[in-house]
Amino acid sequence: MKFTAEQIVESVILVYGSRPALEQIRRYGVERGKITRYNAEGNPEEANYERRFVRGENLEKDKIRLDQKLPTMEYSLIYDDGKLWGIINGAAFTPRQDATADFLSQHHHSIDLLLRYKECGAKITLVGKEQQKGLDLYVLDLTDKENRRTRYYISARSLRVLWLEYEEGPPGGIAVKYTRKFLDYRIVQQTLVPYRVVLTVDGRQSQETQVLTITYGVKFSDSIFKNPEA
Repeated sequence: MKFTAEQIVESVILVYGSRPALEQIRRYGVERGKITRYNAEGNPEEANYERRFVRGENLEKDKIRLDQKLPTMEYSLIYDDGKLWGIINGAAFTPRQDATADFLSQHHHSIDLLLRYKECGAKITLVGKEQQKGLDLYVLDLTDKENRRTRYYISARSLRVLWLEYEEGPPGGIAVKYTRKFLDYRIVQQTLVPYRVVLTVDGRQSQETQVLTITYGVKFSDSIFKNPEA
């Protein structure tokens, strides 16, 4: 039996918790964990993080605050109203281009985008069904309103997103291939969450995120998303 792209994605949404549950339970949340980044020599740098968010009507309307604690410094990245800035020692700053690109690509190429494809006005296309490493997979392309494309590899058995791929690069330059793998899935407040995410860049492991705790339904003041200099 052949399924359409929409039938597959709607089934994926049910597996992750159903649209009403995802909208209500995941409207507010706090996630804490560790980020390990690997430099060009492959040496790791660890940071503790806390991510607080408010879900908007689409990805552009989301509010996110990512606090990171490295051995040498602490800083926050804040996304609100489609804009990104940083705070360090209570003062606003413009994040480095690579930090901005990392943050935004994680937001724009995500499981969340697939689960909210309708709200975000994205188009989904079924590329086909294939087998890799003994796994039967549905391969789906999603193109958002800004024409960014993400390819999702979904287990035909469990309907979980196992990994996604996308390419980014300067206009006219060489595109870099990113792969984000989702591992260690757990149930959190009736919704499905990967607790380990591994990012590879052109086949080299670049970053690993390990979730320690997630709590949904935690409300916090809107002031944490405000620019102190606005």
